[in-house]
Amino acid sequence: MLAVEEQRLLHQTVRAFAREVLRPRAPVWDRENRFPVEIVPRLAELGLLGMTIPAAYGGSGLPVAAVATAIEALAWGDGGVALSVAAHNSLCAGHLALFGTDAQRHRFLPRLATGEALGAWCLTEPGAGSDAAALRTRARRRGGRWVLDGTKVFATNGSLAGVYVVMASTDPEAGRAGITAFVVERGTPGLEPGPKEDKLGVRSSDTAEVRFTDCAVDDDCRLGEPGDGYRQAMAVLERGRIGIAAMAVGLGRAALDAAVAYARERHAYGRPIAELQAIQFMLADAATELEAAWLLVEHAAAAADRGVPFRREASMAKLYASEAAARAATKAVQVHGGYGFVKDAVVERIYRDVKLCEIGEGTSEVQRAIIARAVLGPAAGHG
Repeated sequence: MLAVEEQRLLHQTVRAFAREVLRPRAPVWDRENRFPVEIVPRLAELGLLGMTIPAAYGGSGLPVAAVATAIEALAWGDGGVALSVAAHNSLCAGHLALFGTDAQRHRFLPRLATGEALGAWCLTEPGAGSDAAALRTRARRRGGRWVLDGTKVFATNGSLAGVYVVMASTDPEAGRAGITAFVVERGTPGLEPGPKEDKLGVRSSDTAEVRFTDCAVDDDCRLGEPGDGYRQAMAVLERGRIGIAAMAVGLGRAALDAAVAYARERHAYGRPIAELQAIQFMLADAATELEAAWLLVEHAAAAADRGVPFRREASMAKLYASEAAARAATKAVQVHGGYGFVKDAVVERIYRDVKLCEIGEGTSEVQRAIIARAVLGPAAGHG
């Protein structure tokens, strides 16, 4: 665990980077629909690409609470960059750090920590989103190798990554118990990054299809035992949801900050609109909900750092933070009036960006189902 002062310094450092580097350029990246690869060296220099990677493999091995703090600060500057950093850390590097062998960690993690390679995590498919167990990508034995065939969609960093963690079915008859994880390097014959998605928001985050056609990898690229992939993926997603919750809070706080500044400057009826009770109540609600959301993030992160089960806590944080941030962004646009509806307004971009937080790494509906099962126990069933 980091001391309170160390965590505060981390937040200040990343927030300063967000203010100086991300915020001024975010509108351009949004228009261009591209991840700014030119800032990767700076992200690595700040240690933001090795947060989940143990020091023995070139990272900083930060606790989950510190990773959440950094993601929140990044999202305050730009949601797409925060999403790409979160996926690189929590999903790809995090999966390798949790379930890779020592040899696999030495082989892949140092490159991820330095930014030599970005990481992507390939689970979702055209017909398998929330129902991850229904994936159709196959991995078949051929001699001493595994051959992957299938298509993954919505892979963050998908067209840019140098290292891909891929979930594939090695035993289709076994359902989720037949899913296995593999690590595949860019340049492997048969791995083809597909076209980028033209998204509503988080447009500075690279999102793409990844196709595998007769893609052969050695057995030492298998992560864990055959059939252990689904369990691994769910464990990785639990941590990832804390990161998405932190991202949501950062976006919500950016929207609130913009609304407060505008309310102080904008005059109506001879006075700043900040003096109008209707405006004050919107700002008060947003501030209160975002504070509550951050407490849920901290609670879930603390449980993860203690090594106790935190699935319910992660889902609660992700559900509440994403929806609270969406409400804050809606209120911020409303405070801006017509000016909040134009492309030059920071709140317009946040309004689009924050929607992803209610969808990615498990929709709000999935989070409610997880929470309900935790509350009700086996009586909740699977529906």
